[in-house]
Amino acid sequence: MSGYSIMLLAVDLSEESKTVALRAASLRDEYNAVLHIIHVIEPLSFAYGGDIPMDFSGIQEEIHQQAKSQLQQFGKQFAIPVDRQHLVLGRPEVEIHTMAELLETDLVVVGSHGRHGLALLMGSTANGVLHGASCDVLAVRVGS
Repeated sequence: MSGYSIMLLAVDLSEESKTVALRAASLRDEYNAVLHIIHVIEPLSFAYGGDIPMDFSGIQEEIHQQAKSQLQQFGKQFAIPVDRQHLVLGRPEVEIHTMAELLETDLVVVGSHGRHGLALLMGSTANGVLHGASCDVLAVRVGS
């Protein structure tokens, strides 16, 4: 195996993301790879199914600005330059697949809570990324 050359780290910017980022940074260093990071913001309209007649644009913009700031700080902690930090709006698994293909990634690194039973049947971002990826996926177990 020749290793990995382009990696994509998918994070939700929670405290647990640091565990996932440490693993990705370690692999980046081991393989002398390029590491990108992505954070996906789900539109508020997804959460409410568009059933509530409200304009969420102001709130959505505030969420975007906060996430941008958090992503820049997070990226700095793990030596990921701003031009390799990607903040996108959409469904996480779809946007992660799209970015992985755009960057020609050979490894996507995501966090996984190791859910089982009904929680697993309902799905998770890690599960969605795993089953639709065109490259290797490393699911780093976090939490309980």
